[in-house]
Amino acid sequence: MRITDNAGLKHKKMNKEDTMAKELPGYGTIKVPKDREVPFGAVTPAPVCTQNLFQTSNWRVVRPVKDDEKCTRCLICYLSCPDACWIYKEEEDMMEWVAGFCKGCQICINECPTGALTAEPELDFKDGVIRLEKPF
Repeated sequence: MRITDNAGLKHKKMNKEDTMAKELPGYGTIKVPKDREVPFGAVTPAPVCTQNLFQTSNWRVVRPVKDDEKCTRCLICYLSCPDACWIYKEEEDMMEWVAGFCKGCQICINECPTGALTAEPELDFKDGVIRLEKPF
């Protein structure tokens, strides 16, 4: 069966069999139980909390230090951090740094438009570098 879209193009109507994985020679397929099936193209939810097994800050040399007087809460640090190490606390209207996941890449420091973030040596802090209880 063919359908016509708004541009006048004809397309084959997709059914459930067309969207499921087909068996390929030499590869096979995975048999997924019915209660675990995910529709083709579905978005699955991500964890909504921090995962302690992913702490990767034990090689950090510097850490970002925030000057609260200069910080405008523009969220550039939050948006530019590749490891999601900044959390905006709406109730207190402040940015909080999550030390356990920061690798010290300094992207947030370089991107801060007001200069509210500075790089400070990690060993200048009492808690120093996070040490994992057991290695991977």
